[in-house]
Parts: sequence; structure tokens; C-alpha cells
Amino acid sequence: MKVLLVEDNALTRYTIKALLNKLGHEVVAEAEDGAAAVKCFKEFKPDVVFLDLILPGRSGVEVLEDLRIADPAARVVVITAVEQEEIDRRLADKGIHAILRKPFSFEDFKTLMKGLA
Repeated sequence: MKVLLVEDNALTRYTIKALLNKLGHEVVAEAEDGAAAVKCFKEFKPDVVFLDLILPGRSGVEVLEDLRIADPAARVVVITAVEQEEIDRRLADKGIHAILRKPFSFEDFKTLMKGLA
């Protein structure tokens, strides 16, 4: 699976990329902010986007809205440490496929990826 990884924290980005590679997936592009995320999405057309909610410049929710305009069927996994029902509801209404809560275990990550296959 081709993945776009949108995360401003270098260590988290490195960790997720390593886990994706270990599970046989390819990170085709990485972005540290919302503007780069949308540009990479249009250029690389990934199978799935891992999207952090808190990004410099534009929020992950705003980026998600742009991704939906570019491709209503885009598969998006939101990465967040925030656990609130209201945010989860808003994200579900915007059509995300899953939420990956930080911190997460390798088993959580494997289960998430199986659900996307």
C-alpha cells in the first residue's frame, strides 16, 4: 500500500514510517504541514493518508477537508493524542477510515493496517 505520512513530529514520523515499512507498505511521501500534505496528495495519489490533527499552519481537519475536495474517496487515518467524543464524531462525519491514538503499540498498528487492507 502506498502511504502519505503527514506528521510534524520527526520522531513520530520516523516511527510510523518504520512500522509501515516493516509491514510491507511504502511511504511515497512525507509532509510536515498542511500545505505540503495537500500538494503531496495530489502529486503522489497514495492509497491511504496518515494525517496528524495538530499541524503548523493549518489543522488536520482543514487538510482533511481539502483532501475530500481533491478526492472524496480518499482513505484517511487520523493520528492524534486527543481523545474526545466530539472530535471523533466530527472526524467520522468527514469520512475518516480510522483513528490512530498516540501513544500506540505495534499490535494496535498491525490491527489498524489489517483493517485497511
